[in-house]
Amino acid sequence: MPVAALLAFFCTASFLPSAGTAADMQVKTEAGPIRVTEVARGLENPWALAFLPDGRMLVTEREGRMRLVSPAGELSQPLAGVPAVHASGQGGLLDVVLGPTHAADRLIYFSFAQPTAGGARTAVARARLDADALRLEDVRVIFAQKDDPSGGNHFGSRLVFGRDGKLFVTLGDRFSHRDRAQDLGSHLGKVVRIGPDGSVPADNPFAGRAGALPEIWSYGHRNVQGAALHPVTGALWAHEHGPQGGDELNVLLPGRNYGWPQITFGREYVTGLRIGEGTARADVQPPVTQWTPSIAPSGMAFYTGDVFPRWKDNLFVGALKYRMLVRLVLDGEKVVHEERLLADAGMRIRDVRQGPDGRLWLLDDTNGRILRLDAQ
Repeated sequence: MPVAALLAFFCTASFLPSAGTAADMQVKTEAGPIRVTEVARGLENPWALAFLPDGRMLVTEREGRMRLVSPAGELSQPLAGVPAVHASGQGGLLDVVLGPTHAADRLIYFSFAQPTAGGARTAVARARLDADALRLEDVRVIFAQKDDPSGGNHFGSRLVFGRDGKLFVTLGDRFSHRDRAQDLGSHLGKVVRIGPDGSVPADNPFAGRAGALPEIWSYGHRNVQGAALHPVTGALWAHEHGPQGGDELNVLLPGRNYGWPQITFGREYVTGLRIGEGTARADVQPPVTQWTPSIAPSGMAFYTGDVFPRWKDNLFVGALKYRMLVRLVLDGEKVVHEERLLADAGMRIRDVRQGPDGRLWLLDDTNGRILRLDAQ
């Protein structure tokens, strides 16, 4: 099997449910037992979850569908108005978030692999949600990558609104074009920052710099599929996939280089040889932590609720390859402890969110489910 196809299989393939699925089961943790409850099933490759003010949830399915899910787990019909997506490999309908003023204007934002004549590119659209009519209105693409290579790998893409109302968008390197992650004239392998209308903020680090795309916030990334704001500092944290090692957790600072593919802990898939020139360099921002071998991280949330008091301020990361939920205990910007949860449940965890109820919610990509973690 070609390397690109092999990568797509491991990162996107659906597997049959195992006998150890985690629905309605008790799980031992270092902080005591928790209960994992299945809230909904019947989704196909669910990718992202967002909570609406009325208690319902928006869920994207990578194949190009967006649905509403009731608190009781009832799935709506797919929403009308979702644009066509490049549903190939890791591409398709990706993240979804509510706009900062959603309560007043019903705006949502979502990312997707947009088909083009040359291939596909990660794009972000804004739309007005009519939840009662199950449709998106006034859909408008507010950002699209300059680059649109062929292939189905490494689209990113997580969306996070900063405290100032600006939108961060994570963009993959598209696998076969990894050297462009160091090219400031390309959107591949970057995190960009835009206004809610798609405009370029004047205080972006490369705004006005010749030869650099003004949307860029940081560069040297491989494939960022988890991002969240730190609840105290407001800084953007993100993790990204490495090849056969070198998955990274980073604090994304403006204008910084995060190294890929020159500085990395990763190794080539076929040969196992090291990639790049080393694991550290003075002009490259080092990761907070890294995982070797790769766990294939996806989804991320800081826990700030009261349901699990011993998990307060911990960081939770889903894992696709190792099929688990990772709990990280932090001391400032240092990881001081890691606990691996649900490792026997047979789930590829695609997204992790804290709900308005103070519980943790997961998307199970393997079995097409929404799960909720409760205190026992």
